[in-house]
Amino acid sequence: MTERITPAATVVPLRDGAGGLEVLMLRRNPRGAFGGMWVFPGGQVDEQDLPEVPAAGDEMSAARQAAVREAFEEAAVRLDPSDLVVLSFWLPPREAPRRFATWFFLAPVRSDVQVVVDRGEIHEHRWMSPAAAMDLRQSGDIDLAPPTFTTLWWLSRHGGVDSALQAAASRAPERFETRVVPSGDGRPAAMVWAGDAAYEDGDLDRPGWRRRLLVVAGAWEVQMSEDPEGPPCAGR
Repeated sequence: MTERITPAATVVPLRDGAGGLEVLMLRRNPRGAFGGMWVFPGGQVDEQDLPEVPAAGDEMSAARQAAVREAFEEAAVRLDPSDLVVLSFWLPPREAPRRFATWFFLAPVRSDVQVVVDRGEIHEHRWMSPAAAMDLRQSGDIDLAPPTFTTLWWLSRHGGVDSALQAAASRAPERFETRVVPSGDGRPAAMVWAGDAAYEDGDLDRPGWRRRLLVVAGAWEVQMSEDPEGPPCAGR
């Protein structure tokens, strides 16, 4: 049986707020996919996003078009596809009920926009700083998916839109292929990504690279090594 993986795209609208970098987040309908979670605009790549004449690079082009379309459909935010900067690629673990292969993009919002949600698929929206969104997740006030939390963690290290865009454009997109490492009671103890020292055998104590999200007493902590011999760069 062929494993089904669905192409998808997510875009993170960014603006410079009074206190620094802010991101647009949307709260999804409790009954749908990612029910009740706060997310960035996004969804699966549709046929309308595909170019009429297939060519090399179509996957990225289609994802870019899907990201722009979803931002308008979900929040009435118009984005220019040429402004999008690719940030990362995410693939859920094999045991996930449905696997979305998702490209994440950053997009600047340079002028005031009126965000409009349909109250159907999307129930609410907020502009907030990455750190504030992470704090709300840690306190249990909002629910986030691990890719959203990890993206917020990366963005929290940047003070403004230009800093984030330049950092993303200056390197190859990071790829996150996920494996869940359960704790003794069956609950996830960590989500590790390809390249982490524990990715192959689940040994979280093995020395080496850290590319993981730890779950400790309900709190999340991102660990990303910049030096395989040094300590991981951790975030709440």
